[in-house]
Amino acid sequence: MSADLNTILPEILLAIYAMLALLGAVYTGKDKMAPALTWLTAGVMALLALWIAFTGQGTTPAFGGMFVDDAFSRFAKVTLLISGAVVLVMGQEYMERRGILRFEYPVLVALSAVGMMVMVSAGDLMALYMGLELQSLALYVVASLRRDSVRSTEAGLKYFVLGALSSGMLLYGASLVYGFSGTTLFSGIIAATGDGQAPLGLLFGVVFMLAGLAFKVSAVPFHMWTPDVYEGAPTPITAFFATAPKVAAMGMFARVMYDAFGGIIGDWQQIVALLSVLSMFLGAIAAIGQTNIKRLMAYSSIAHMGYALIGLAAGTQLGVGAMLTYLAIYVTMNVGTFAFILSMQRDGEPVTDIASLNLYAKSEPAKALAMLVLLFSLAGVPPMLGFFAKLGVWQAGVDAGLIWLVVLSAVASAIGAYYYLRIVFFMYFGTEGTQMDSDRSPVLWVLLMGSAAVMILGVINLFGIDGVAQAAAASLVN
Repeated sequence: MSADLNTILPEILLAIYAMLALLGAVYTGKDKMAPALTWLTAGVMALLALWIAFTGQGTTPAFGGMFVDDAFSRFAKVTLLISGAVVLVMGQEYMERRGILRFEYPVLVALSAVGMMVMVSAGDLMALYMGLELQSLALYVVASLRRDSVRSTEAGLKYFVLGALSSGMLLYGASLVYGFSGTTLFSGIIAATGDGQAPLGLLFGVVFMLAGLAFKVSAVPFHMWTPDVYEGAPTPITAFFATAPKVAAMGMFARVMYDAFGGIIGDWQQIVALLSVLSMFLGAIAAIGQTNIKRLMAYSSIAHMGYALIGLAAGTQLGVGAMLTYLAIYVTMNVGTFAFILSMQRDGEPVTDIASLNLYAKSEPAKALAMLVLLFSLAGVPPMLGFFAKLGVWQAGVDAGLIWLVVLSAVASAIGAYYYLRIVFFMYFGTEGTQMDSDRSPVLWVLLMGSAAVMILGVINLFGIDGVAQAAAASLVN
């Protein structure tokens, strides 16, 4: 038992911290504690990420295989914890300035991070659902944190209702899988399909589980909540939705597909490939007509999850490693992009209209150049790091014989480049209009410039992330 508890010690410590922070804030002055609590929570999450990165080794199952600590889960945990910590720091000043920074915010982010950590380490259907619901329940509240805003409340309600529907599908699929395999352990399920032949009922269960998982990564056709939630939630919370939960959901997706259904890759590969194609094309085409930059980033995230799913659909170690590398680069690009969006304001009020960026480069040349680099990287323009992220999943797709999928993704990427370059056009060649305020937040400036620098300097050797991602993939696909 002590060995099991030692394996889940990072999750236990973060959960205990969240509960102590909640009690401390309630008894000492509630929202007065919010700014300090936000920084403290970010620090705790960053320290946990470093601890996991430098002390974890090997593969250690716990609680009879219900929880698995391996290189794959550690990669995902480090990525989601660091991105969560960065987003907390990035949005603190923005939320405090607008009177929406409450002590519940960092606590809920910490609790959702606990759920995400359980999701990527789950070795059992019950553990998976427990982590998923802990993450989701915290995020439902975070999405509607701005109680005086109709849009924020609507965002939270839509996310809750559609999230309940997806959880129902996931549970129904899990019950079918349990009924036909006789176990909820992933190791038992893969043993039941070890000969590559699965009962028809179990395949129906896989399909329903895929639908539930696709909702969590906002893959088409289960994407309908994403644009409204991204637009309605306060911008720092939108930045959080676009980073850590995406990593956790994709990690959980890969964990289920390989640990539980790795013996029947041929049965689910085409479904995942279809989700990938639909996501890439809808994300690319629907974003073209957007005038709100947060809605545009929502459709961008849908498209990018489509590209990441190419690695998952490949069904190989190379594919999973490419997917993990893609997610790490995607998170870095989003951190910089949302740092820029958070700095957009006029007369002290946040601005999200793309047209307000007209001739932005004239007043803020450095920030406009950094944003240009990030947009080029999001579009996959070489030699930016975003191009190498796509190149990795394309190579995995070609090696797996999914050449048709790679060709279609290249077409979708070309279409998607239009709406990124459109923002660049506004910043450099737009019409003269009312200038935005000059935001001098040092945190946002450092994150924007740092992310842009990573997109350029990372082309040298990807900062070694590629090798770490392949090692993480090897622990999952064996």
